[in-house]
Amino acid sequence: MDGLRASALAVLGDWKPGTAEQEALRQAYLGFLLARPDACARACEPGHLTASAVVLDASGERVLLTLHPRVGRWLQLGGHCEETDATLPDAAMREATEESGIHGLRLDPVPVHLDVHPITCSLGKPTRHFDVRFVVRAPEGAVPVISAESKDLRWWPLDALPEDTEDLRPLIAATRTRTAT
Repeated sequence: MDGLRASALAVLGDWKPGTAEQEALRQAYLGFLLARPDACARACEPGHLTASAVVLDASGERVLLTLHPRVGRWLQLGGHCEETDATLPDAAMREATEESGIHGLRLDPVPVHLDVHPITCSLGKPTRHFDVRFVVRAPEGAVPVISAESKDLRWWPLDALPEDTEDLRPLIAATRTRTAT
């Protein structure tokens, strides 16, 4: 995963976030990546980078959310980096394609948002996900297909998200800012 780590350092090193809070997180991610050669591997117990995708429909008016089976909440698509991922955008695109079942997705390779959250994932121990989030566009008429990684998969209007998704508001706001330019 050395190539993925080098890519993550480059992607985050070049990114110019729009807020002071996001800049502080960017600096923390860079410090973590420099301190931990295993920062992209899910086996890294203190935490590890993950990649997620804010999948928008062709009009940019709806977002695809998954009802996560373990978390029990509606979330954007995404997950752990794999050995086969050369870059963080590759990981986000792989996760978006696997979890949505949609082919022909187009990814903006510049991050849109960062989020660190505590979680007990596949390690079975409390850890943190250092999530790097990207905007992905679905082709016109795209129909998602529920996979084993989801209890449900549904398009939601950006201004009418389901209950208990308040933590997605900063991500959606950043996405709107990005897609408006």
